[in-house]
Amino acid sequence: MEAYIGEYASGKSEVAVNRALQLARLGRRVNLVDLDIVEPCYTLRPIKRKLRDLGIDVLAWETRETMGLGEAGNILRPGNRWALRRPGDVILDIGYGVEGAKTLHLLEGAETDPDLKVLAVINIARPVTGSLPDIIAYVRELGRVDGLINNSHLGDETTVEFVQEGAAVVTAAARELNLPVAATTVLAGLAREIGPQDAVGNPVWPITRYMPETFW
Repeated sequence: MEAYIGEYASGKSEVAVNRALQLARLGRRVNLVDLDIVEPCYTLRPIKRKLRDLGIDVLAWETRETMGLGEAGNILRPGNRWALRRPGDVILDIGYGVEGAKTLHLLEGAETDPDLKVLAVINIARPVTGSLPDIIAYVRELGRVDGLINNSHLGDETTVEFVQEGAAVVTAAARELNLPVAATTVLAGLAREIGPQDAVGNPVWPITRYMPETFW
């Protein structure tokens, strides 16, 4: 069980989706849970059926279910509260920022489940996490964090050098925080250039972009 948190535009939702797909390709039963109640116009709803076709059980509102309820995308889908009790792997996409991280407390069992890992996705291109001191201060504000993900990118202008710079900074922050770095995540084309590990030895997870399809 893994929960992904992070600052706005850190890429946490993209990482969560790709992690779910990574596990599904191994033949595992995967539940991807949309717990982003911070940003109502940028959720998993528009790609819910696409992800289901790829073998993932997606727990998220569908847009047709929210009609007539105002900004109903902002409220927690009732069944998601017990998501940690579902059979199989559970991947949680949590809302961004410190306020988003608090959503985790709405899940039954989140504070006591020994198998749950809370991973903070860090992009050094974001102002709030743009330096080593900034990352350390930000992660400490989030509450429970069990590990970091280096998802440093510049959108379509991302280079291998920038990803590796992010790997070095995020790893230094992780050491200061006494946390592991779970992975460096990077678009598949660049991942092939980097190889199975980044410059400081963290595993590399290739990802594909799905979230540009999710604005509604």
